[in-house]
Amino acid sequence: MPKAGSFTAEKYLLDSLSRIAKNPAGYSVLYVNVSKLKPKNRHPQFVKIFAKLFEDLVGATNGMMFILTSGDFAILGKKITQETVENAVKTLRQGLSSDPVLINSESGEFAEVYEFPEQFVPFYKRIEDVIAVGAEQLAEPQKRPLSAAQVEGVIRHLDNLDIRDIVKHQSIIRIGGAKKFEVLFQEFFVAVKDLSAQFNKDIDLTGNRWLFLYLTQVLDKKTMSAFQTADLKVWPRQISLNLNLSSVRSREFVDLVKNFIRPEQKLIVEVQLMDIFNNLASYFEVRDLLHQGGHQILIDNTSPEMLHMLNMKRLEPDWVKIFWAPLMEFDQDNAELRQTIAGLGVQNVILAKCRDEKAVRWGLKYGINTFQGPYIDDLEVALIRSGCPNAKNCKVLDCLKRKRLLAGAYRDECVHKECLEKLLG
Repeated sequence: MPKAGSFTAEKYLLDSLSRIAKNPAGYSVLYVNVSKLKPKNRHPQFVKIFAKLFEDLVGATNGMMFILTSGDFAILGKKITQETVENAVKTLRQGLSSDPVLINSESGEFAEVYEFPEQFVPFYKRIEDVIAVGAEQLAEPQKRPLSAAQVEGVIRHLDNLDIRDIVKHQSIIRIGGAKKFEVLFQEFFVAVKDLSAQFNKDIDLTGNRWLFLYLTQVLDKKTMSAFQTADLKVWPRQISLNLNLSSVRSREFVDLVKNFIRPEQKLIVEVQLMDIFNNLASYFEVRDLLHQGGHQILIDNTSPEMLHMLNMKRLEPDWVKIFWAPLMEFDQDNAELRQTIAGLGVQNVILAKCRDEKAVRWGLKYGINTFQGPYIDDLEVALIRSGCPNAKNCKVLDCLKRKRLLAGAYRDECVHKECLEKLLG
């Protein structure tokens, strides 16, 4: 496979296309979308096996094969028929019987045929665009991982930062019968990109995992302190916070629960799997501590594959958050996944990172009715704007950004801030 970023195969493919450009009639390209398969099925060794299955097709069409940077491959030849494509995909289905792209989709979604001359220009442009995007990425300045010598300087900068400017909140909603829309709780967090924007653009805050972990522990305390001076007038009945397990034992957490969380409110602590695996005993202690105070714990950033491997009966979280990924669209009727979700309790599972209606439809098929993500934000903003007297004078993007903020001059520009909060209580 070509070295990432070099796009050598793509350039050779364009060169070959250019040579037949004057007379492309009779030629065609078979494009195999290996990059749509599950990650475990995109291993370089697998790509070589896939390519070998198509070798007979290369010989039969007097063609050339190009294994591209993404792992996809293209065969340029003459008289490539749909029948030959179907036969090759059938062989792949036998070898990868668990991959949803091969099980639940038509062959054309995995292996496409571009007929020339009709589709010569679209295909040529597709490869050109791949190279152009790669060139832009290479042109971006390379960041250096955060070093131990820089950590204290970063923390001093955090001390001088008004954390309210970068702490955001996002709704988790539940869809009920007759398309009822209920804000179940609000997650408060600091996005890595917003945090990174406060520092030297040459520094990659996440580049050193252990130093970043140390940094997030400091950030946790700053985030919890931000609630005392937040500008929200209406607070949701349930609040969730992204925290390290160690932060639940901090003085700042005790102060937050004691001085800010009302008796009728519930606090949900969202923790990462890596944090759990690094200290399983601490997870159980924190979970039990939260339960004693009437609060809950959520395991964040999981996937269907992870859920199959985890012993959730032992971990017993109150909530589990699955992150939506485009490939999940092809996994429409997975009996094992359905059983796993049912075992967790569908009412305890959140599908996050929902970018479009397809994600919500997928979740509903598996019984999930609780969602989070950009698509949900858009629905919420539409409801907010429908009841705001000043909506026609504001842009949708302004409403979205102001709704997410805890405080600040940009949020203060909203002349009906009560509308930003009307769905929270």
